[in-house]
Amino acid sequence: MRWREWMRRIEAVLFASAAPVPRADLARVVGQGASVDLLVQDLAADLEGRSFEIAKVVDGWMFRTRVAYAPAIRAAADVGDQLLDLGEFDVAVLAAIAYHQPITRDELKDIFGKEISRDLIGRLHARNLIGTGPRSPRRGAPYTFVTTEQFLVAFGLDMLADLPDREQLEDAGVISAT
Repeated sequence: MRWREWMRRIEAVLFASAAPVPRADLARVVGQGASVDLLVQDLAADLEGRSFEIAKVVDGWMFRTRVAYAPAIRAAADVGDQLLDLGEFDVAVLAAIAYHQPITRDELKDIFGKEISRDLIGRLHARNLIGTGPRSPRRGAPYTFVTTEQFLVAFGLDMLADLPDREQLEDAGVISAT
């Protein structure tokens, strides 16, 4: 009986949170004697077949609608402000930042062969997908850019190591083998 109550407490906390909830926060809800990982696994099993699931993101968990139901949500709700609405080049710059961070605008220019506008950097920053990293040790100490926790959440990643490697990108046809 106590186990089921602990599962429901975790469910309530995840339901109420818009951001991933860390293990330590969930442990405070159920007490130190309970295994948060096992409780989350059991809750995930209870949700099997539902339109939403528990996703491990960054250092915590959150509820996410299953991908199969995304078109229904877009059709029924005004989610325009929630969509990333990024162009192809915006995504390419974001990917370069993710793979090469911390990186300066000049280093991005070297990758793409053209100037990366402050407006594009501003759009990514406004969506909280990138943040300012440490100043570069180069002359003039330019700002560097890094991805944020929101980037991981938006793309369903637990950590940067979960980014696809070159071979996976080639297999998916995203980049060509050279």
